Amino acid sequence: MTSWEPALRRWTEAGLVDAESAGRIRRWEQDRLGSPGIRWPARLALALGGLMVGAGILLFVAAHWDALSPGSRFAVVLLLVAGFHLAGAAAASSPAFAATLHACGTVGLGAGIFLTGQIFHLQAHWPGGVLLWTVGAWAGWALLRQWPQGALAAVLTPAWLAGEWIARSGHLGSGVAGAGLVLFAMAYVGSDPGDGPIAVPRSMRRALVWIGGVALIPTALWLASAEWWAYHPTAGRGAAGVLAWAIALVLPLGIAVALRGVGALPMAPITLWVALGPWLIHQRGVAPYLWATGLAGLLLWWGLRDRRGTPVNLGMAGFALTVLVFYFSDVMDRLGRSASLIGMGLLLLVGGYLLERARRRLLGRFRETAP
Repeated sequence: MTSWEPALRRWTEAGLVDAESAGRIRRWEQDRLGSPGIRWPARLALALGGLMVGAGILLFVAAHWDALSPGSRFAVVLLLVAGFHLAGAAAASSPAFAATLHACGTVGLGAGIFLTGQIFHLQAHWPGGVLLWTVGAWAGWALLRQWPQGALAAVLTPAWLAGEWIARSGHLGSGVAGAGLVLFAMAYVGSDPGDGPIAVPRSMRRALVWIGGVALIPTALWLASAEWWAYHPTAGRGAAGVLAWAIALVLPLGIAVALRGVGALPMAPITLWVALGPWLIHQRGVAPYLWATGLAGLLLWWGLRDRRGTPVNLGMAGFALTVLVFYFSDVMDRLGRSASLIGMGLLLLVGGYLLERARRRLLGRFRETAP
């Protein structure tokens, strides 16, 4: 039973809505919602089933890999990639099952690309393999319009760009790859609601928010650690460096504008702040912590502006992690063992309580003003 059905029955029994109007409301809602979607246990079963089937097939092939000739290996790779997609096409009457099979096929494409290079001993530029995989994921999204294909493309595109820069520069450089990945994650987190000029399905936007939310803190830590331990002052210069910085800064901003339109306004100061990150982090002292705190504050502002809980929660998590890292790296060594443990306990208890209280107050503020 849908969530609005009990309320409609109460209104009909109370005489607020007549039976004819109630029927029209039911028909309109059913046409708008379409066929009922599957529940989360079924979604979880499909996701785990797809992962286990793919992993099992790859393990089986790996166990018998040495016994196969190069031609047989290549035939097995092609059969795996094509087989999943053909099975997905045959299961078109069950959209969720078909999407799972097609996703397995696209994941298998990446394995097939690199296994083909191994079979024929191809010495190639390794990000080129990621590029071919990315093209396959984008083709799957263009043909199928299924969110797993779009999610794979959204993950592989920045991975390919970062891989190209790392392979060409020989190191993490002056934060080009890290800054670009942080901005991609920010753009994905801010991709919802769908008020931009490009029409993207709601399921795809939710997937982008999840991808950005999972990747944001690790990519920010990668940027900070790379600039702290592996700073290269000459990296990022010259024509190649200027082009890399332009792609890292402009492409995520363009994606945010395409997804949100004027709602992507916070991405402008975020892009500027992330661009300053490598220089601030290299200053050592409290500068890296100020940069991380500023990034968390900008994310909080975006969440409050859009009245969304995900950016607020991520901003709070980033601020808490910054405080913990500062305590471990700059405060704990100056205290005795017992004093440092007591300080850590007080920080977790008092700081956690205050942060949770502030988070609930912020969320409650924009929920009360929501239309």
